[in-house]
Amino acid sequence: MSEKTEPNVGMFTLADPVAAEPPHPIKVPDHEEWPLPNGFAWVFLGSGNSEITRPVIIADGFNLGRSELDKLYQFLDGGEYPFLTELHRRGRDVILLGFEERTASIMDNAQAAEAVIMETIGRRVGNTRLVVGGFSMGGMVTRYALAKLETQRMDHQTAVYFSYDTPHRGATIPVGVQAFSYFIPFPGNDFERQMNSDAARQMLWQHYDKDTGKIQVAKERKDFLAALNRFGGWPQIPRKIAVANGRADGIGLPDVPPGEVALRLDKIYPGTTFYTQAQGDDVTVAYLYRKFPEAEDTITTDSFPELDGAPGGTLHTYKILADAMKKFGATVDLRHEDVCFVPSVSAVAIRDIEKQDDLYAKIKDLDPGESELDDFLCSSTTTEHTVVTEELGSWLIDRFDV
Repeated sequence: MSEKTEPNVGMFTLADPVAAEPPHPIKVPDHEEWPLPNGFAWVFLGSGNSEITRPVIIADGFNLGRSELDKLYQFLDGGEYPFLTELHRRGRDVILLGFEERTASIMDNAQAAEAVIMETIGRRVGNTRLVVGGFSMGGMVTRYALAKLETQRMDHQTAVYFSYDTPHRGATIPVGVQAFSYFIPFPGNDFERQMNSDAARQMLWQHYDKDTGKIQVAKERKDFLAALNRFGGWPQIPRKIAVANGRADGIGLPDVPPGEVALRLDKIYPGTTFYTQAQGDDVTVAYLYRKFPEAEDTITTDSFPELDGAPGGTLHTYKILADAMKKFGATVDLRHEDVCFVPSVSAVAIRDIEKQDDLYAKIKDLDPGESELDDFLCSSTTTEHTVVTEELGSWLIDRFDV
């Protein structure tokens, strides 16, 4: 490390668990690969099938770089509930959809989704209608693709659309963490590229703009939502179902109270401190400091709800950041490893997330008709974003047959 600069600690990303290294690797079965515009697909035939007959298309989620479908397969099948094995057992043909760049615009990656839908229809034997959806941002990509195809009067032959902890009303990454990605004195580092990507700007409810320092709804998100609304907002033909990794009783992460230290650094970026999100105006969410070249910044928010402890699917946000810092010699005081990433109300499309009462709404007490979905299920316990539990996974698969 030069004495004139802090180390480039930005060689990491806040990855969906679907992109993580599996704790216990499993063998990925033989499969066919299809090239697609802006993406590619891996095809796994169901039990007893010699050709595609009962297809389920599953789109990858958000991270930096090309999809790693081997990791996606192992994530979906190597946990508590072997999601893909169960689909295979039921005679379902699984088509995993990957993208050449997962941080590209949702509209661009939707071209891969449109193409894989039409390719599947062309190769399918029989007339069983498709199941199409995705995990995390993959649910947004497929939602957009199906709605667009309907507007263009293209027959997508899809019976069920599904999403798994998808941020239909927006996701949240602490704005102090977003700001830190630009504070690292190595422009274009991986972390900055992820936070400044089109996909992040479209997905996040509030985005930190590195050029202006403003925290606001990004122009890219406004443009994406406008484009989605031009296609009717949702596909109208298929039955729309979803699951959330967060709870439905208004309880989130009670051990993550607002306004507390989440992570403090020393030795490198000494004194840099991140706080859990609190309500109010001029609320400090991060103090950023570096010695080389010397700089400091205080990140504040106005009129935010208590996002970090909200009911929802969680991400190891501060643990990922702390682990990255430790690799470069930092001393870390890590007090809150996990925070909310996709609020429950967002995943089941029933309330927006900018108001405290809506964010912490007891979904179980709301009229299900408030949701834009036809059916949904929230986890009985707070679980990690996109993690496949038996409760959520079996509920989904049982509803793929309509």
